Amino acid sequence: MTSEHSVNPPADAAERQANPAIVCYSVDLLPDYDGAFYDAARATAQKIDEVTVAPRDGGTFKVPAGHFFRILSVEGSQVGDLNLWNQHDLSERFFSGKTRQLHASHVTRGDRLWSNLPGLRPMATITHDTLEWYGWDADGGGIHDVIGTRCDPYTNHMLRGVDYHYCCHSNLTRALSDATGMSLAEAEPHVHDVLNVFMCTGFTYDTHQYFMKESPVRPGDYIEFFAEIDLLGGLSACPGGSCGSTHSDDATPCYPLVVEIYKPDPDSLAGWSPQALNGYSGTHGR
Repeated sequence: MTSEHSVNPPADAAERQANPAIVCYSVDLLPDYDGAFYDAARATAQKIDEVTVAPRDGGTFKVPAGHFFRILSVEGSQVGDLNLWNQHDLSERFFSGKTRQLHASHVTRGDRLWSNLPGLRPMATITHDTLEWYGWDADGGGIHDVIGTRCDPYTNHMLRGVDYHYCCHSNLTRALSDATGMSLAEAEPHVHDVLNVFMCTGFTYDTHQYFMKESPVRPGDYIEFFAEIDLLGGLSACPGGSCGSTHSDDATPCYPLVVEIYKPDPDSLAGWSPQALNGYSGTHGR
């Protein structure tokens, strides 16, 4: 075995690197976003519930299929980590990786949040986003990412040697435990990679490392979703606050987040029904 640590590029290195980039999935085959349908339904919607998630803490909320929910900034610049589960079967949950592959590294109006295998169906559709104006900044940053996992106490302990209990992973674990009656040990495996609501992130151009920067969210901003199935949501008001400085500590200013639930007029949903599970046979070639 060679002990050399450098590898000389082959003679055809430039040719290999020049191969064209190909988008992995033919997403034009997905059903179109029916903006007229969602806009008509949201125009009739009335607020029926509200949940406030305290800073550096987590909370849960339920959204019936065919209802809307909004996550709002109410007091200051604050990001949130969102988990979604099938309200009746926690094994079906939000699949950030597939959502990223089918849409993009950051999501906005018209994009869907997909569930894990074998269900693989839309759980929620984004129907409004007051930050969609942001687009992509000069650093390559965007809003509402599905690339970061969630801050967690294990990574924090590994890198800093301290036990910090109010990371988003722990906040979501406590919230799910409280909502279901499961122990923390039972609830924790159900906590999964998140939608980083309001978070401004990207990859550095030079080292391609995941970065965060000050969120542009301000009080009054919100992102809105339509529940395609009965949902149980979990939301953490991240200890990073606006994620423009430090992370996972009690030093950064943090603010609450509010979740509002809206019920549209049933007549506006005529012809709509909850999304069915994926139609794959499940035989895997056997």
